Amino acid sequence: MKLDRPVTGGPCWVELGTSDIEAAKRFYADVLGWRPETDPRQEAGGYTVAHIGDAAVAGLTPLFEESQPVAWNVSFAVADADTTAERVRTAGGTLLMEPADVFDIGRFAVALDPGGAAFQMWQARTFPGAGLFNSPGALGWVELLTRAPERAEAFYTSVFGWTVRPSAHYPQWGIDGADFGGMMAMDDKFPPQVSPHWLPYFAVNDVHSTAAATTAAGGAVLMEPRPVGDVRRIAVLRDPQGAVFGVHAAGGEG
Repeated sequence: MKLDRPVTGGPCWVELGTSDIEAAKRFYADVLGWRPETDPRQEAGGYTVAHIGDAAVAGLTPLFEESQPVAWNVSFAVADADTTAERVRTAGGTLLMEPADVFDIGRFAVALDPGGAAFQMWQARTFPGAGLFNSPGALGWVELLTRAPERAEAFYTSVFGWTVRPSAHYPQWGIDGADFGGMMAMDDKFPPQVSPHWLPYFAVNDVHSTAAATTAAGGAVLMEPRPVGDVRRIAVLRDPQGAVFGVHAAGGEG
């Protein structure tokens, strides 16, 4: 993506809710080279921050409810979580978690868009979000998979002010034209039980070797590495607990 730091309206953080945080720490260390650090405070509930070098790149958290799915979640930076939550409601979305403070580091909320895809909002205080984008092991793209693309476009442009690069097959989201993600319409190739969702893509040095490392670590390859355009390969993978994520070859962002 063309963003290289958290900016208002853009993706600023990704967070895995998992049923086995210790297994997830091992898996992503093997596959993406992460160095996990778990917050020792009891009130942090086992929250773990993954690093590449000294840069924070993602969060890992235990599930807090039995109904909560094992999944990756994307957070978008907002100037004011409460104001944005009201825009979500006005635009036809649903608040799953009202804005709440997270220690002194920021304010957080969770919502569903009108098509049913969950996303998170982050109002930064001392923690702005990821310290690295587009480099191997770091977030490089986000993709909305939805059965209601027209409603999604109206919703997200209203709530976040995103620009849209139009395409019959793959519109792209941006901040003032700086693209950071795309939208895929879910057709009948997607089973009914697959809910609309946001899918994070992490940059890697080599997509084929990352796919091989995924299976070696107990995960699965859902979409084999394939070319996109002239310079990039992508793949869609699943970790051993069931969370789905994408990878793409680093370089040539945007």
